[in-house]
Amino acid sequence: MDRTRRKAMTILPLAYLPSVEYLWHLKQGACIIDLGEHFVKRSERNRTRILAPDGVMELTVPVRHANRPQQPMRDVRLDYSKRWQHQHWGALTACYKSAPYFDHYAGRFEPFYRNEYRYLVDYDLQLLEVLCTLLHVEMPPLSERYVEAAPEDLDLRGRHKEGPALLAEPYIQVFSDRLPFAANLSAADLLFAEGPGSASVLARCRQES
Repeated sequence: MDRTRRKAMTILPLAYLPSVEYLWHLKQGACIIDLGEHFVKRSERNRTRILAPDGVMELTVPVRHANRPQQPMRDVRLDYSKRWQHQHWGALTACYKSAPYFDHYAGRFEPFYRNEYRYLVDYDLQLLEVLCTLLHVEMPPLSERYVEAAPEDLDLRGRHKEGPALLAEPYIQVFSDRLPFAANLSAADLLFAEGPGSASVLARCRQES
């Protein structure tokens, strides 16, 4: 890729049930998802955040050989030695069964917790396609090779987030009667809460100055 000729872009890793911030970046356009990078443990590549009755909960997809250094994302295989699919779907159902639009969209997500996928890339990518379709966000281009970042690019592949980099538009979350608003959870949280209005909420988010 010729860095001297192309426009600035946002480089993203592939992510499991990615965050509102992630979808916001996709909505802005000029993004590319890097499938040629190396797998990073304890990252959004196989981890997401949802809202539980007692606060934010993390869901992690187990992968084989997670400690192997410089393992290409394309080669990362899912680990089914534990019943993580059952656990994840149970958590999503328990946390969002009372959300206004959970029943409306549950059928789009449940197959991902019934069917087995060999590779993390395929699993994440197909889930992302569902989220993009429901949130009216165009799927970005994918790079099979590692993307060399130019100085003007926003490279989000290695950033450790201590807080949301987005000023989120608040919406009524499932446990809003007992918990303060939790920003930048999985975009599924927004979708189950706002349904068809999710795209408008996403559009009203803005980046921190």
